[in-house]
Amino acid sequence: MNIQKKKEAFGIRLLKNIRKHWILYLMVTPVVLYYIIFSYVPMYGVLLAFKEYEIKKGILGSPWVGFEHFRRFFSAYDFERLLMNTIGLSVYGMIAGFPIPIIFALMLNYLRHTKLKKVVQMVSYAPYFISTVVICGMITIFMSQDSGIFNVIRGFFGLEPVNFLAKAEWFKHIYVWSGVWQGMGWSSIIYISALAGVDYEMHEAAIVDGATKIQRMIHVDLPSIKPTILMLLILQMGGLLGVGFEKVYLLQNSLNRSAASVISTYVYEVGLIHSDYGYSTAVGLFNSVISLILVVGSNQLSKKFAGESLF
Repeated sequence: MNIQKKKEAFGIRLLKNIRKHWILYLMVTPVVLYYIIFSYVPMYGVLLAFKEYEIKKGILGSPWVGFEHFRRFFSAYDFERLLMNTIGLSVYGMIAGFPIPIIFALMLNYLRHTKLKKVVQMVSYAPYFISTVVICGMITIFMSQDSGIFNVIRGFFGLEPVNFLAKAEWFKHIYVWSGVWQGMGWSSIIYISALAGVDYEMHEAAIVDGATKIQRMIHVDLPSIKPTILMLLILQMGGLLGVGFEKVYLLQNSLNRSAASVISTYVYEVGLIHSDYGYSTAVGLFNSVISLILVVGSNQLSKKFAGESLF
């Protein structure tokens, strides 16, 4: 009875709130509909991961196979390589790409020349808006063995030209550092906003005590924006296995495939090229479940040891 009364009370409060703030609910409706239509409704397709999909029979009519697709993936000859490549690219990208926007935002925050600051911001934001296809085309040109800028520089110092994209050992470095260059400025925006809210009286007190700019960054700025850093770190942990498909696929070739094959490109190959929809759905679901576990786990660790959490 108490539960029923609570539900009724909640429903009444919700209706009153909707009547009072109907404009706000109207504004948020398109966003809610977007996620329902494009994120939640397609989850119906997850059933494919547990079925041997046949086009004629449809999703519901196809026979159940249980966890057979998952066993097949875990026992695949290239499972370990796919997993290690995906984790390797993600961890490398996080180690290189996560702290750099923070450092960049801290440095930009202490730049007092207003016009120079705006120019630096504009230049650093610009690469983010270049499409992935164009970025990969630029990388291919820059890394060209014959006329690429990097080989021109190597030739200036008397070194032999190198076909960087044809060497598997160079793929991770090219992928990660081009991503850092492209996303550094854009990723720093939220940190710049957080730094703008730091109480300047704390800086004044630090200046009076003789603190240098680096000491102020470490002891004033970083503790002040710690919640923001932790929130973004938790979100980034959730994408640890979510290595972007487009860029990897466009930079991939037969010579660097040993380092450039990741779970997302594997899903594309088995799903769209070989039309093995059930198996590809199972691989994608495995990726999503691991990402969910990482988000929840990192959130709990952050809550336990740092006192900050996303939920």
